[in-house]
Amino acid sequence: MPPSDDSTADKLPNAPPVESPEEETDDASSDETSAVIKDEPVHSSPPPERLDSKKDVAAIFDDDDDDYGDLPDADMLEFEAITIPTNSKANYSDPEVMYAFYQRLFPWRILFQWLNHSPIPSHDFGHREFAFTLQNDAYIRYQSFPTFEMLRKDVLRLNPSRFEIGPVYTANPRDRKSLRKAAFKPITKELVLDIDLTDYDDIRTCCDKANICNKCWQFVTVAIKVIDVALKEDLGFRHVMWVYSGRRGAHAWVCDKRARVMDDQKRRAVLSYLEVVRGGSKAGKKVNLRRPLHPHLERSMDVLMESFTQVILRDQDPWRESDKAEMLLERLPDNTVVAELRKKWQSEPGRSSEKRWHDIPSNSKNKKHLVDAKIDIIIEYLYPRLDAEVTKHLNHLLKSPFVVHPGTGRVCVPINSENPENFDPLSVPTVTDLLKEIDEWNVDRKDEVAKKDEEKTPDVDKTSLKPYVEYFRKFVAGVLRDETKEQVKVKRERAAEVDTMEF
Repeated sequence: MPPSDDSTADKLPNAPPVESPEEETDDASSDETSAVIKDEPVHSSPPPERLDSKKDVAAIFDDDDDDYGDLPDADMLEFEAITIPTNSKANYSDPEVMYAFYQRLFPWRILFQWLNHSPIPSHDFGHREFAFTLQNDAYIRYQSFPTFEMLRKDVLRLNPSRFEIGPVYTANPRDRKSLRKAAFKPITKELVLDIDLTDYDDIRTCCDKANICNKCWQFVTVAIKVIDVALKEDLGFRHVMWVYSGRRGAHAWVCDKRARVMDDQKRRAVLSYLEVVRGGSKAGKKVNLRRPLHPHLERSMDVLMESFTQVILRDQDPWRESDKAEMLLERLPDNTVVAELRKKWQSEPGRSSEKRWHDIPSNSKNKKHLVDAKIDIIIEYLYPRLDAEVTKHLNHLLKSPFVVHPGTGRVCVPINSENPENFDPLSVPTVTDLLKEIDEWNVDRKDEVAKKDEEKTPDVDKTSLKPYVEYFRKFVAGVLRDETKEQVKVKRERAAEVDTMEF
């Protein structure tokens, strides 16, 4: 069970001993609305207002007196059927497709409960920042909404290609321009971690850049196994949700209250504990570990060793080429062994990485140093590589779960961390797949049309998105359950204090 107080940084286990390079500093957030407008007008269904300038874009959102009116519960709204053409010209970039997805499939209520930590609207949601990327590439920050119906209404009106989630502020983000700077600060947000396969490009041989396949996705699978255990067993967090980024990575959302209230210093402390592989693609050796290994790394080695032969030696085969084999030799401490291996490998060009790995002797005079070197290599090549900037800052925004990745059309669905090896990113449904599934379901069940609205099957239940939404629902239920227990505990403690003072 996690500790009940908020002093997480003081209670972190000792970090794995590594030598840290000088830390970069940057401020990822901007205090001003920014927009880049394409020359071509963008149409949607219904079409948004034409945006001709940055001033026009900002004007839409800076009206602090928006009259939202009274909306019914979004789950009870009766939607007009939107049929997406099944011909080859229909694709996920069409505004009509995105509009239909937001209207019929996005889990608005569950998203609200997740961010609000209660079924009753509160500042946890009302003071939360949302940012929209519109169809014309305008990027709008500091949006906020009192209820999920209001968020849904604005998303349907603007039809963004995606939206991002930011922190909860001390005041309504829409009011920031009328407040003193000291009165408008971020106070809480989920602790987030980002695994991006482009950080493995110096190792990947199957793909590079934004491209992925099932072979290199195993880096993400291993990362989830290693990091998830560390977050729960070492740091005591309970509610960790992993979400597919829609293309080449995964995000971890740590939703415990202890995690949400962390300041930047504490977030850096968590990052320091988890981060082992450091340095860019042009750096040489990326790990420098002391002995004995930290218990976290000792445990992680069990996962890494289990996957190293298949993922690195066979699937990636990174040292088959002679110049790449030199990178392996550079990481060995025994010059005599290095000279013997180089001579052997030069006589047999194209020798597989698996054979080269097993060529490294285990009975050398420097046996211990060679064993340690091989452990360092395994960690360097397979240990999770984290995007530090995503984690370090409380005010960092991150793509919302269940939005559609604009480059692939795939939905950013949750990944079950209990068996991440079963997750296949290439089989995640695209937005066009889902809308076709609805149409096909309706054609096969024409009697559904005659049913009353309350008896009709929800659209999401007609699609392959259903198991992901159900997983999200169960995860959020667990968060709400613990939040309720904590609130009851606090009320009892306060009541006890009052009784004591009266006595």
